[in-house]
Amino acid sequence: MLESGEDARFIARRLVILASEDVGEADPLSLVVADAAARAVEFVGLPEAQLNLAQAVVHLACAPKSNRVTVALGRARRDVRDAPRGDVPGHLRDAHYRSAATIGHGEGYLYPHDHPGAFVAQEYRPAAVADNRYYEPSDRGHEAVVAERLRQWRDDTADDGGDGADDGDDGGNGTSGEIDRP
Repeated sequence: MLESGEDARFIARRLVILASEDVGEADPLSLVVADAAARAVEFVGLPEAQLNLAQAVVHLACAPKSNRVTVALGRARRDVRDAPRGDVPGHLRDAHYRSAATIGHGEGYLYPHDHPGAFVAQEYRPAAVADNRYYEPSDRGHEAVVAERLRQWRDDTADDGGDGADDGDDGGNGTSGEIDRP
């Protein structure tokens, strides 16, 4: 492409897009590699930056592929467009002003870092979309690790009664026990 006169910035831009659109979380380092190549095009320039572009091409071509983030984004955007507007769950509403407690803001919030594994099952989305699952990792590359982590969170939540906390109290947050992390 360079030999035929294509702008190196166009190639770099396409590599950055490919890194997220087609490789995604199967190899999250791919975005870093593609971005580094794009920066090298600007910083180093041609002809030397052709080495950086070639290295990025080889990395992306050999990386495991997953479009699951692209699919998840589409699902979430569809819900934003089509699902009824929902309220922010009360436990996530700003509780730092004087009268917030009197109207229930922040009530039942569980701070993840205070719990084993820095995880608690609490709902972060409006009730209308709370049961929708957006991101479903593949079994390829790094996504296999993510899939296992999500499975463990679901299992732990089911084992401890649905809240993911070690005290058995869901703090009144009304979680269903289903975990969905976009």
